[in-house]
Amino acid sequence: MDLKQSIEKRTSIRNFTDEKVPVEDLRELVRRAGLAPSVNNYQPWKFYVVTNKQILSKMAVKVSEKIKQLPSNKSIASKNVKSQVEWFATFFENAPAVIAMAMEDYESVLEKGVELSHDEINKMRNFPDMQSAGSAIQNILLSAVDLGYGACWLSAPMMAKEALEEILSIKSPHHLIAFVAVGRASRDLQPKSKKPLDEIFELID
Repeated sequence: MDLKQSIEKRTSIRNFTDEKVPVEDLRELVRRAGLAPSVNNYQPWKFYVVTNKQILSKMAVKVSEKIKQLPSNKSIASKNVKSQVEWFATFFENAPAVIAMAMEDYESVLEKGVELSHDEINKMRNFPDMQSAGSAIQNILLSAVDLGYGACWLSAPMMAKEALEEILSIKSPHHLIAFVAVGRASRDLQPKSKKPLDEIFELID
């Protein structure tokens, strides 16, 4: 499949068949993720690939517990909202594989010459570390389509970040950033409609 087809066909897949993803395909997804651009070619990432169902269930339980602990407001919809968020944050437990992305902080050269903290510089530069993470994850998503799989990028589980890091034995200097659930889609889904080009393109000549 060429790049244009992968981009146009990609959509978030949250329901999978029970078919396992071969280790060689998981390694290829991570290999392509590692080819992504990163700030100053720092390549701050490490990928933990989980296929063990018991571990995935244990992770999902920790995320569910965290969501249930969130203080509810007084709206009628509160209970339904939390229930909906819980599903979107935990469906990964039914995926054949989950790629957990961890990163270490990027130390900018600027930190050595100015009296600003890492966090202050990172904010001023609009979080180049997170931009780097996004580029690697996009490589996984598009490569999954190319290899015939479905995938979904998840950030909601990070609400239970510390508990998940403990389960996955992720230790400093790395910290958990996001999940990508991967597997064969249980049904064919068409990509959601996107804004027309004329609405998002503006030429400054």
